[in-house]
Amino acid sequence: MMKPIQMVDLKSQYEKIKLQINAGIQEVIDSAVFIKGGKVVEFQHQLEEYLHVKHVIPVGNGTDALQISLMALGFRPGDEIITPTFTFIATAEVVALLGLTPVVVDVDPDTFNISLESIRAAITSRTKAIVPVHLFGQNADMEAILDLAREFDLKVIEDACQSIGSVYTFSDGRVVHSGCMGDIGCTSFFPSKNLGCYGDGGAIFTNNDELASKIQAIANHGMVVRYHHDLVGVNSRLDSIQAAILDVKLKYLDEYIASRQRAAAFYDNAFAECDKITIPYRNTNSTHVFHQYTIKLNGVDRSALQNYLSELGIPAMVYYPVPLHLQKAYKNSRYREGDFPIAEMLSSCVLSLPMHTELDDEQLEYITKGVLEFIEKK
Repeated sequence: MMKPIQMVDLKSQYEKIKLQINAGIQEVIDSAVFIKGGKVVEFQHQLEEYLHVKHVIPVGNGTDALQISLMALGFRPGDEIITPTFTFIATAEVVALLGLTPVVVDVDPDTFNISLESIRAAITSRTKAIVPVHLFGQNADMEAILDLAREFDLKVIEDACQSIGSVYTFSDGRVVHSGCMGDIGCTSFFPSKNLGCYGDGGAIFTNNDELASKIQAIANHGMVVRYHHDLVGVNSRLDSIQAAILDVKLKYLDEYIASRQRAAAFYDNAFAECDKITIPYRNTNSTHVFHQYTIKLNGVDRSALQNYLSELGIPAMVYYPVPLHLQKAYKNSRYREGDFPIAEMLSSCVLSLPMHTELDDEQLEYITKGVLEFIEKK
């Protein structure tokens, strides 16, 4: 009998590593060191080694990681930060919370990542940074973005919350992990992420010693020396139990990525001959770790397809139905509907299918058959 299909099947994943996870949690409980314990330091060092990055600073969640990064770079109210309009709200949210000005731009129709031409067109004398989002598990065109940032003396903060484990190859042959190319990189350990804990968690990456020290202080109430607050800070930390879970799961990350890529290849092959479906594009410079498997529907009633799949017990999600420039909280007189045609087109036609480490061939066959049956009936 086929297992029920989940958008993300964390329970089945846990069952395979249950003994290691439980032992790690028990070790923390036995130590009674729940905050800033040895497990946090252990995981930090393991992740630094995995990413080949000098500094990993664990924090409370991915949104905190983005906010603290902006704080560490010393931007001032009115400074403009460029980010894509087709993404999760957190990137613009932290910019606005700090009194900075989010400047959203359009994306590439194939990769869904921020468009280099749109970035260049949006740069003004007030622009201070670019926040590319490596959406759905594939890196943005970082070599070109970094070149542009150097040209205009801009900082680059990578939102790698969906792309941990992916790598980018530069034209000189260098291969660098997602989140480790710009001035600062950020990730989330939300449970559904490719490397996820069993609660909230996040981390910041940098190769800059001075920035690392500042980030560590800001995340700890602005303290460098205990009870001496040199900076305005926040309280954001990864707890020891979550670190113990992540320390186990990091050992399996490459295996998890391979499982996702295998599922993506199954989807690709099933949909290859269907002209109503555009499968995810692969940038030759970047590996794709498939946090989501997102297709574009061509002339297909998306809501009707979702309903049909739901009746078959197949979940499917829309990431993201409303681009940032059309969100009520971020409406701005400088933007109007139609300004970012690619993002608006994608919001109307993308659909994400189940994607996780535990998908088997029977489930994948059932999912793809359901999608194709609906399309062929129409």
